[in-house]
Amino acid sequence: MGRFGAHMSIAGGLLLSIERAIDLKLDTLQIFSKNQRQWKAPPLKDEEADAFISAMRGSGLYPLVCHDSYLINLGNPREEPFLRSVDAFTDELVRADRLEVDHLVMHPGSHLKSGEEAGLDRIVKGLDLSWSGFEEKGDSGKIMVLLEATAGQGTNLGYTFEQLARIKESVSFGERVGVCFDTCHVYASGYDIKTPEGYEDTMNRFDDVIGLSNLKAFHLNDSIKGLGSRVDRHTHIGEGTLGPEPFELIVNDGRFGEIPMILETPGGEIYDRKNLALLRGLVRGPKQRC
Repeated sequence: MGRFGAHMSIAGGLLLSIERAIDLKLDTLQIFSKNQRQWKAPPLKDEEADAFISAMRGSGLYPLVCHDSYLINLGNPREEPFLRSVDAFTDELVRADRLEVDHLVMHPGSHLKSGEEAGLDRIVKGLDLSWSGFEEKGDSGKIMVLLEATAGQGTNLGYTFEQLARIKESVSFGERVGVCFDTCHVYASGYDIKTPEGYEDTMNRFDDVIGLSNLKAFHLNDSIKGLGSRVDRHTHIGEGTLGPEPFELIVNDGRFGEIPMILETPGGEIYDRKNLALLRGLVRGPKQRC
């Protein structure tokens, strides 16, 4: 089994996310470092950041995962919103680094009808510009950027392993780039992880194209829509078109024993308890490879 976690709210302050995670008996957690629906936020205060870091170090929670703002689109073909996204992602990197975040998860971007090839090139350019700005402001050398596999809804990119590999291989800081495997997104994009045979085939394809050593986090979400639907709609574990089987395969796969497995299911902490209980109940015993 991996390290079970969930996305925790930062309402009321960053420290409360740690308290919520401890109350749920999590192994790891994911947060936003600011309001994800706003472009800008006040800089982190040193006292707030230091208190958060101290609490994390004493909590036993690791690794710490942060998700960037949903507003950011590094694939935008228009210059002004593209540069706005670059600035915003640079700030996400700076904030996450200040909080000693291990992994910063980001959606690669959308080409907005400019074409997939142009969109992928734009994302690479945006990531390099953001990373350059981040390095100018100070880089502790710890944080990794995780490209989240997407469902391919609309003009979203990152819905094939080949697209994710291309981005990783093309950016100037590829050794600091990994992948977040979202079960809902991967299934909706067309990879059949529902059966043992399909799961193993998908993981073999991931290994061939990207390398399993670059799989640094899971988002565990069931999918309302079916295989290849290209629709991003999360639901609770075992209640969607995936059912419990692929989650049993993942949590018992010894290749992922220390990988964070983050719930992003709807409904908040009450439902997190239910989903976590189900996941823990799927663990068959000592870590083993399926």
